Amino acid sequence: MRSLLPSFKPRMSETTSLQQRSLAAVWHPCTQMKRHESLPPLAIARGEGPWLYDVEGKRYLDGISSWWVNLFGHAHPQINAALKDQLDTLAHAMLSGCTHAPVVELSERLAALTGHQLGHCFYASDGASAVEISLKMSFHFWRNTGRAEKREFVCLKNSYHGETLGALSVTDVDLFRDAYDPLLRHAHIVASPDARNAESAEVAAKNAIQALETLLADKHAQIAALIVEPLVQCATGMAMYDPLYLREARRLCDQYDVHLIADEIAVGCGRTGTFFACEQAPIWPDFICLSKGISAGYLPLSLVMTTDTIYAAFYDEDVTRGFLHSHSYTGNPMACRAALAALDLFAADNVLAANRMRAARLNELLQPLAADSRILHYRNRGMIWAFDAIIEDPAKAATFSNRFHQAALGQGLLLRPIGTTMYLMPPYVLDDDALVHLARGTIASFNEVMAA
Repeated sequence: MRSLLPSFKPRMSETTSLQQRSLAAVWHPCTQMKRHESLPPLAIARGEGPWLYDVEGKRYLDGISSWWVNLFGHAHPQINAALKDQLDTLAHAMLSGCTHAPVVELSERLAALTGHQLGHCFYASDGASAVEISLKMSFHFWRNTGRAEKREFVCLKNSYHGETLGALSVTDVDLFRDAYDPLLRHAHIVASPDARNAESAEVAAKNAIQALETLLADKHAQIAALIVEPLVQCATGMAMYDPLYLREARRLCDQYDVHLIADEIAVGCGRTGTFFACEQAPIWPDFICLSKGISAGYLPLSLVMTTDTIYAAFYDEDVTRGFLHSHSYTGNPMACRAALAALDLFAADNVLAANRMRAARLNELLQPLAADSRILHYRNRGMIWAFDAIIEDPAKAATFSNRFHQAALGQGLLLRPIGTTMYLMPPYVLDDDALVHLARGTIASFNEVMAA
């Protein structure tokens, strides 16, 4: 006889419920979903300043700016206020045949930051799209100027520029490329100036420039553009290099009539210590790609900035000579208003100078790691830190990233190593207590994982 008593069902926690619903309905990016069976995603409820809070109320310092985008942390009151005001005015309007104040003002202010060397902005929604736009613009420029044979591209070894098909064509990361290789138009890959590959950063830069010059001397008639991440190749291990490489690359591109594309999607907006990383060379490229931090992590936004010379080659009565590329949310007013609010913060709070003080303090706090014999290549540029763990056991090396990520969560930190490279890219709002928490938690996490 069936019992009339209700069967007992354990109450599912709010965290577990949200995680299970996510795994059933959401295909997470850059993830082997099966791994979430044992390591479920962190269930985030809200953010405030540099902190993220899970649904149970535990907080985590966002040490990677949520994939390098939240420059001023979460729920910044000034950016929030700007977006609330914009929401009551204009949420969206198509940019083909229309315009609006936020996109005009943002374009003008960004051009001014380049000293009007790059004065024309073309908008999209994500970094890979910006890269695709720059590649297409370069090719179409040469076509419009009677040199359609210039249709090949050059990228650096271990470069990363996105995961759409065009961006993958100039990305040298096997993990992302191999499955889609038959669909790609292959680029020329030249030596990286990664300072870890030589006795000094200057030597590495000079060696890489020699390799670039050899290629351009032979193939420049077919090459449209060289694309680089200025100063730091981020997604393949935070490979940092000397500004000398950018200066010499600019010289060679001028000499051989090749465009220079600066992918500043990750390294722009103050991340390397200047608003544009190229300023440290100092050079200006033919194209600058921006995304990630440009909207302070609030809304999807990307753009390509280019020169009067490039723009003029498309300016014609003939519609086929125009740049026929579009995105439905091109120049979205809300995203542009977030970007304007971020630029206001840079100006009003003297962010770059304050970041130099933060960087010096964090370097001081991280000295135990810098001196640790289990670490190679401790390095810092602006608000980016990286250090490589020495792990001889291949099995432990293969699982290092996940184990460190979990250990960091236990310390109240959100960090995601790239292989055996640990890195920090925190928001620009850390006070001293947060800097101490970040440094101590990073060191403790490293010690825990290395002891296992």
